[in-house]
Amino acid sequence: METIGSWWMWVGFAIFVVVACAVDLLVLQRKGDDKVSVGQALRWSALWVVLALIFNALLWWYLDGNAGRELANQKASEFLTGYLIEKSLAVDNIFVFLMLFTFFAVPPHLQKRVLILGVIGAIVLRAIMILIGAWLIKEFHWILYVFGLFLLVTGIKMLVFAEADSDLDKNPILKWMRGHMNILPNFEGEKFWVYKGGVRWFTPLFVVVIMIGITDVIFAVDSIPAIFAITEDPFIVMTSNIFAILGLRAMYFLLADLKDRFHLLTYGLGFILVFVGTKMLIVDWIKIPVGISLGVVGAILLTSIVASLVMPNKAAAESK
Repeated sequence: METIGSWWMWVGFAIFVVVACAVDLLVLQRKGDDKVSVGQALRWSALWVVLALIFNALLWWYLDGNAGRELANQKASEFLTGYLIEKSLAVDNIFVFLMLFTFFAVPPHLQKRVLILGVIGAIVLRAIMILIGAWLIKEFHWILYVFGLFLLVTGIKMLVFAEADSDLDKNPILKWMRGHMNILPNFEGEKFWVYKGGVRWFTPLFVVVIMIGITDVIFAVDSIPAIFAITEDPFIVMTSNIFAILGLRAMYFLLADLKDRFHLLTYGLGFILVFVGTKMLIVDWIKIPVGISLGVVGAILLTSIVASLVMPNKAAAESK
C-alpha cells in the first residue's frame, strides 16, 4: 500500500512515541498521589494538541519541498481530519473510563496509573490493528464496504441508544469474572492480587484494568475503520491515531467533571460515524474530498458542543 512514510519517518515517530510515554510516566511518578488539577490537565491537553499541529505543519513543509504543494495539502488535510475524528472518539472513550472509575470507586491516585496502562494498551492495539487493516484493504478492497457498513450501524446504534443508561452490573465480562475469580471487595494499594490462606484473590484494581483493556479493544474496532474512510495511507492513519491517544490521560482529568455538560456529544459522534460509514460505502461512485470531510466533521462537533451548552442536561440540572 502506498504511503508517504519513509523508513526514517516511521523510526522517528516510534522514538517520539516512546519518549512521550516515558515523559508521561516520569511526570506521573513525580506527582505521586497529588490530584491532577484542572489547570494542569488543561496545559497538558493543550501541549499534546500543539505537538500534533506542529507535526502536521512539519509534515506539510517536508512534502511541499519534496513532493509538491498539492500532495502536501492533501496529506496535511487527511492528518487533521483523521486526528479530529480520533480525538472525538477518544472523548467517548474517556466517558467510559469515567463510568468504570465511578462504578468501582477507584481513588484518584490509582486512576492516574490505570490511565497510563490504558494509553499504552491503546497505542499497542491500534498499531497492530492499523497494520492488519492496511493489509486487508490492500489484499481485499471489498473490506472497505464491511468497514463502512460497520461504522454506519455503529453510528445509528449510538444515536438510538444515546440516552440509555449503562448498567455495569449486567456486563457479561464483569459477570463472568465475578463468577469465576476470587475478587476482593476493597483495594489493596496498587496490587492487582494478593494471597490469603494460600488462595490468590484479585483486587478491584485488576478488574478495572481488564475492563479498560477491553474498552480499548472496542474503541479500536470503531476508530480504525473510521480513519481508513479518510485515508488509506498507513503513516497518516498511524500518526493521527497515536497523536489522538497520547493526550488521553490529560484529557480525562480535564473532562471528568464535564460529562453532563457535553451530554449531546454522543449524538455528534453518532452522526460522524454515520457520515464516515456512508463515505466509505460510496467511495467507488462518489469521492468526497478531504476538505469537505474535515468541514463536515468539524461542523458536527461544534454543533453538538454548542447545543450541549445552550440546552443543559435536564437530568443533571434536576439533581443539583
